[in-house]
Amino acid sequence: MTEHDVTFTVNGVPRTASVPARRLLADTLRHDLGLTGTHLGCEHGVCGSCTVLVDGRPMRSCLLFAVSVDGAEITTVEGCRTPEGGLGPVQQAFVDCHGLQCGFCTPGFVTTITAYLEENPDPTEDEAREAIGGNLCRCTGYQNIVKSVLRAAELKKETA
Repeated sequence: MTEHDVTFTVNGVPRTASVPARRLLADTLRHDLGLTGTHLGCEHGVCGSCTVLVDGRPMRSCLLFAVSVDGAEITTVEGCRTPEGGLGPVQQAFVDCHGLQCGFCTPGFVTTITAYLEENPDPTEDEAREAIGGNLCRCTGYQNIVKSVLRAAELKKETA
């Protein structure tokens, strides 16, 4: 099987992986690079648990071939921390607002919300609900996840 070298920046670190042409980005992140925070749920792009940021945009890593992101800037949930390695504002908001239960879907929510707050730093509750509409959670009623979006916006303002 022919392998291709793929070079990209992951969480601020230049990385290269040698992968088959049809290796998914999610598998490359998890198995080749050891970044297991990206979860695979449905593997059909529906649930959102595998969401990562590709050049700042939320993308389903279970639908992307790793070779298609050659040269890109990738941010996983591990890259949503503070520069000092502490919890980032979205991660802290999930803790503050009890926005998770089992936690399986949380990485996808964190990356989605991180990107969303870059575009809309002061969302309303309705806008927060719409922002997370593409991510599924089987444990919560989404109330605390919505609260987490709003709290993350507050935390980002406090640290700006």
